[in-house]
Amino acid sequence: MKIAILSNGPGNYSTKRLKEVAKLRGHTVRIIKYKECYASIEHNNPTVSYRGEDLNGYDVIIPRIANYMTRYGSAIVRQLETQGVYTISSSIAISRSRDKLRSMQLLSKAGVAIPKTVFSRNSADIDDLIDKLGGAPVIIKLARSTQGKGVVLAESKKAARSVLQAFYLTNEDGTNILLQEFIKESAGADIRAFVVGGRVVASMKRQSLDDDFRSNLHKGGEGTKIKLTEDERKMAVKAARAMGLNVAGVDMMRSVRGPLVLEVNASPGFGIEKVTGRDVATPIIEYIEQNAKRRPKKDKIGA
Repeated sequence: MKIAILSNGPGNYSTKRLKEVAKLRGHTVRIIKYKECYASIEHNNPTVSYRGEDLNGYDVIIPRIANYMTRYGSAIVRQLETQGVYTISSSIAISRSRDKLRSMQLLSKAGVAIPKTVFSRNSADIDDLIDKLGGAPVIIKLARSTQGKGVVLAESKKAARSVLQAFYLTNEDGTNILLQEFIKESAGADIRAFVVGGRVVASMKRQSLDDDFRSNLHKGGEGTKIKLTEDERKMAVKAARAMGLNVAGVDMMRSVRGPLVLEVNASPGFGIEKVTGRDVATPIIEYIEQNAKRRPKKDKIGA
């Protein structure tokens, strides 16, 4: 098959691994910097161009869209979908997963356990909001935060009010701000489950190295290989399915009431390979091989 990896460039570790495995399995692979793509929209002739060349003849695209490029990257994916190109991660699934409020609503509807979450545009409601979460401390986060950025722990109502007011002042575009209950027993740790095609292919525990409540590896957290419980495994698969993602990094937290899903990542990093020694690139290419040719040439594109 002819595969295009939509990425920021060939230096990215996940991009290199996907290309390496796909080529070993006999596929033709090209890395496309989606930020340099542009789309032409006309009757019965949707095209995507890259460096002066129309992207035609591709069987599969593998989107590796950065969070800050979600809107543009998803639009490029959507344009290729209209051409009938198979994508392992749909444009609508990418967009859903990047909006924390929308993803929490979808996960809740699907029966996936999540931390209790509230949102409001009025900082005057802070006392009532915190009371609904069981009192301070609380987690405050921007709906489109990533890698621990835009996420704050407020130890008191006074601190929460100050943080919210600051967020509202700097987010006049209407970005949603969420408040979540603080799970004390997590002790600065969470779990990343890497899901491909409805099964967990690798999992690790991430632990903060200081007093930071965020365990992201990008924030200096330390990763270790971990064996999931059956409930955790089922929850991870259920969360990925709720978001419509065939490939997902599902972040969970252990609590006294069981695993709670924090986030579902549409372009999970491959650092989990180095932590666990598990190959996650091969299952992705295998899934593509098993499913790309079964797909009708023209799918209906979700809104």
